[in-house]
Amino acid sequence: QVQLVESGGDLVQDGGSLRLSCAASGSIFSINVMGWYRQAPGKQRQLVAVITSGGSTSYADSVKGRFTISRDNAKNTVYLQMNSLKPEDTAVYYCNALFKYSDAALPRSTWGQGTQVTVSS
Repeated sequence: QVQLVESGGDLVQDGGSLRLSCAASGSIFSINVMGWYRQAPGKQRQLVAVITSGGSTSYADSVKGRFTISRDNAKNTVYLQMNSLKPEDTAVYYCNALFKYSDAALPRSTWGQGTQVTVSS
């Protein structure tokens, strides 16, 4: 079984910064893609940023230039550095990993429990 544990969510003022972390543990052979998603009250979960094992990244337009995703493959950990935070960034942030139990296995997806980010105006 694979678990994702997020940390770093907090209450911060408009224009502030936060760094989220997500560590994967369990029977992992490889993690192809790790990413961050967020869900605000009454809205659907949306992609924030993803990063491949090779370091390629992709961001939602709303966070480009403000957020940076990175990962430590040796630690199976992904980070999200969030700068210039805005009230509209307020949401529960979820970590996701696309991983394999073995080389021959099909990729599987798993989610963390979420961490709350609140940006006050």
